[in-house]
Amino acid sequence: MGRIDDRLVELSMTLTEPAAPAGAYVPAIVDGNHVLTSGQLPIVDGALPTTGHVGSEVDPEQAKALARVCAINALAAIRSAIGDLDKVEQVVKVVGFVSSAPDFTGQPGVINGASELLGEVFGTAGEHARSAVGVAALPLGAPVEVEVTVRIRD
Repeated sequence: MGRIDDRLVELSMTLTEPAAPAGAYVPAIVDGNHVLTSGQLPIVDGALPTTGHVGSEVDPEQAKALARVCAINALAAIRSAIGDLDKVEQVVKVVGFVSSAPDFTGQPGVINGASELLGEVFGTAGEHARSAVGVAALPLGAPVEVEVTVRIRD
């Protein structure tokens, strides 16, 4: 087991196999020394724990917890592409999408769930640039979706 696997155990996090794609794409792809994930939904045991718009049907704190799940799923996709998370040198960029009620403006707080998790796992190598975007709807009615780009060691 590697250093990051040990850290995941310390944090009581378990990575499963990436969810099967819901379309014509792959969960993650290696491009040179970067791995880019597809958008990851907060799927747990093959299903979304909740659906709806943040700020109306879904509480922002619940959505923040779901963003953590998205980040965990992104780590699983990255590991499936490169075999070992110890190869991650830096989390470069996180893009988070929040299915938002019309008057909801707390997208950054929701996506902090993903950003904070990556910091817990990778330390300073988890610091990244980020966008947090409110959208009208997400696939399958998900409240949040996150994509992650990391730089890997040669």
